[in-house]
Amino acid sequence: MQRFAGTVTLITGASRGIGFAIAQRLVAEGGSVVITGRHRDALDDAVATLGDAATAVAGHADDPPHRAAVFAHIAATHGRLDHLVNNAGINPAYGPVLDIDADAARKILEVNVIGALEWTRAAVASGLSTSVVNIASIAGVAASPGIAFYGISKAALINLTMQLADELAPALRINAVAPAVVKTRFARALYEGREDAASAAYPLRRLGEPDDIAGPVAFLLSHDAAWITGQTLLIDGGASARPIG
Repeated sequence: MQRFAGTVTLITGASRGIGFAIAQRLVAEGGSVVITGRHRDALDDAVATLGDAATAVAGHADDPPHRAAVFAHIAATHGRLDHLVNNAGINPAYGPVLDIDADAARKILEVNVIGALEWTRAAVASGLSTSVVNIASIAGVAASPGIAFYGISKAALINLTMQLADELAPALRINAVAPAVVKTRFARALYEGREDAASAAYPLRRLGEPDDIAGPVAFLLSHDAAWITGQTLLIDGGASARPIG
């Protein structure tokens, strides 16, 4: 299956974890990818694995000069941009929402919400032609003890998805996915040392893997989802199907 042959996708925060798995899936289906991340060495390792279909630009997701450099690279290297995956995100604060430091809250919103808006704005200005997928979280659709403000930021990202879907239609499709706990370095604090107990909350009796997210993202980016926009797909091992209590 070569759904992405001849296409170019920008994936933010893709040196490892979910973003890297998405890049692997798109390259396997014939696409070219441009990936970003904070650390040059990690990006170089990712590109070495992905092969000639991948290039990378290092920098911080909320840094305007970095964004400008990424789109200049895309223009010079590919001359087109078909898809955008807003995967970059942070969660530097744990605990009750009333305990969060205001500066930490602002930083979370800056990267997780304003960052996604700015990447999308710049992509549209650069000629984005087809679709966007935002990586939200199941924490954005319910109370999320321990990661409360992260959940607030992802709820905002879900609403941003709907607003952009309405404003940018019919030229572009904008969707999101909302994963539950996926086994990545980013989510390690949520399961490390108690994976069996964490998995018991899911009817499928396991935590997610990055590939579990890559497949649905590829679907939403592709023409197979041509009549889908403004939606957020929960990818949660069945957890949301269980009654509360």
